[in-house]
Amino acid sequence: MGLKQFKPNTSGQRGLVLTDKGELHKGKPFKKLTKGLNKSGGRNNFGHLTSRRQGGGHKRKYRIIDFKRKVIDLKAIVERIEYDPNRTANIALIKYENGDYSYILAPQNLKIGEDVISSNKADIKVGNCMQLKNIPTDTLIHNVEMKPGKGGQLNRSAGTYSQLIGKDSEYAQIKLSSGEIRMIRIECKATIGMVSNPDNKNIKLGKAGRKRWMGIRPVVRGVAMNPVDHPHGGGEGRTSGGRNPVSRKGFSAKGKKTRKNKRTDKYILRRGKK
Repeated sequence: MGLKQFKPNTSGQRGLVLTDKGELHKGKPFKKLTKGLNKSGGRNNFGHLTSRRQGGGHKRKYRIIDFKRKVIDLKAIVERIEYDPNRTANIALIKYENGDYSYILAPQNLKIGEDVISSNKADIKVGNCMQLKNIPTDTLIHNVEMKPGKGGQLNRSAGTYSQLIGKDSEYAQIKLSSGEIRMIRIECKATIGMVSNPDNKNIKLGKAGRKRWMGIRPVVRGVAMNPVDHPHGGGEGRTSGGRNPVSRKGFSAKGKKTRKNKRTDKYILRRGKK
């Protein structure tokens, strides 16, 4: 699809770089596969602010994505590729032979009119889904399950993928984008190929207003606050904060390890690079 650059006719267009959406569907989403999406503004069920810098943004409809690929052994035709405001990747509307429709994550190089299938007897082709035990080693995969039947949890954002590097009788070893090597049950499903829209990482929004349209509010530095609001706040004149960088709650903010799930440490063969 490529990137789209603009002449600096206005201040907002100077430096603006977006992905070219010319090949995507231009109409509304498939109505039966959408539902309303309420804004939380970063508040939880008690109304307490738990996630700062969120609020506002354009109204959206949620597209119901089939991460489980639960329709087995039934071919589907790719009807169209669509933009999805709820994720960085594009999505594909597929129509099964029995007339049912479904949304899936669109892999890179998936074309309109091609057929895809979720089956253990499927060909090794972009968009096909199968269990890890049936996928050859060194294949690039995405939408990888971590528990059989739970649905894909790994490699779902734009341009991401994992590589299947080995298998034994119970577990497959996959290499994630971070460099981490992880063991996953061979009964777990994955989809062939890498996720679409790899140029998403090269987008430059050009102005603060575009971030507001996305529902993201401004970030206020801790050193600009009062002591009651942040550990770095207060002091006479401009200060550096007076201590190592921490979050508003006092947790270290520069690369401190936060992983605490020791139960699944045995499945990580090698940690990812920093």
